[in-house]
Amino acid sequence: MQSKRYDKQIQLTEIGVSGQEKLSKAKVLVIGAGGLGCPVLQNLAAAGVGNIGIVDGDVIAETNLHRQFLYSMNDVGSKKVTVAKEVVFRQNPDVNIVVYPKYFTSQNAFEIVSDYQIIVDCTDDNATRYLINDIALVKNIPMVYASIHKFEGQLSVFNYQNGPTYRCLFPESEALKKSVNCNDSGVLGVLPNMLGVMQANEVLKIILGIGVVLNGKLLLYNGLNNYFQTIDFSGNEIEKEKGIQNGLAVLNQILNIGVGVISANNFLIELTKESNVVIDIRESYEAPKLEIENINHIPLAQLDDFLKGIERNKKIILFCQEGNRSKLTGDYLIKNGFANVHHLSNGIESLLKKNI
Repeated sequence: MQSKRYDKQIQLTEIGVSGQEKLSKAKVLVIGAGGLGCPVLQNLAAAGVGNIGIVDGDVIAETNLHRQFLYSMNDVGSKKVTVAKEVVFRQNPDVNIVVYPKYFTSQNAFEIVSDYQIIVDCTDDNATRYLINDIALVKNIPMVYASIHKFEGQLSVFNYQNGPTYRCLFPESEALKKSVNCNDSGVLGVLPNMLGVMQANEVLKIILGIGVVLNGKLLLYNGLNNYFQTIDFSGNEIEKEKGIQNGLAVLNQILNIGVGVISANNFLIELTKESNVVIDIRESYEAPKLEIENINHIPLAQLDDFLKGIERNKKIILFCQEGNRSKLTGDYLIKNGFANVHHLSNGIESLLKKNI
């Protein structure tokens, strides 16, 4: 850390030396190095965020230059991530930058996200946003979102401390997935730079644990009249569950592996063995609950934290309402090094048939 570089930032009592160290250790993934991504990258690097990943498969076009200030005419035709890394590194050599010169897809999503702490959505299509949302849900990390259209922009933070998700605000529909982006409708050049700066601000607040994060809030901005409005919105457990299931399905497709299956009869036997770790992964609102001593009630969003203290060779038995979530979750755990994972076939419904 170069003390003079960050001197004015460290002087803030809310940050100080300890806060600057948090920034230097943070790992942030920026998906999209265009109109939003450029100011996000510039501001995160300037603030001293130590590890930044950049995902984009696009090349620089002349039509990008009125809003994407990392690039110049000499860069036209070059990969965005390549030029972005060079420019940001010149801006701050302290920052470790990893580039992914590809588009973010279901085939590479989990590999790219890896151990990043925050995802910044700087994309311009809704299908990718749903994918980012679902991967972030499974990984239990925040997604800092912004979107622009002509003279207007919007900003929010999804999946922050188990808060609302992108799907809670925008339930998936064919019309929404096909909505136009700035390439089709045009955009005022300063607009993505304003929204990108605000995205970077949300990222810094999350890392530092300061201020009020836009969790469950959608900020709207109109550049023609300088009008700001903030709208509150709530979580939707059905939509959140849909996102988790879709994220796990993406992972399962990549892994192409299966988790062990346990029948209702065997499940009752396994419950009596104290060495087993039996986990009900359903949400708190789902019923009926099994009030049995050996069962851990751990919703999916809290599962990774719970398992940090579990030996990887322990026998883990998962169950949900009907068996779909537990199967996909089991495959995820196997991918992450747990060697002895099983799930209850047909979930708690199979136990209800036995009048348990």
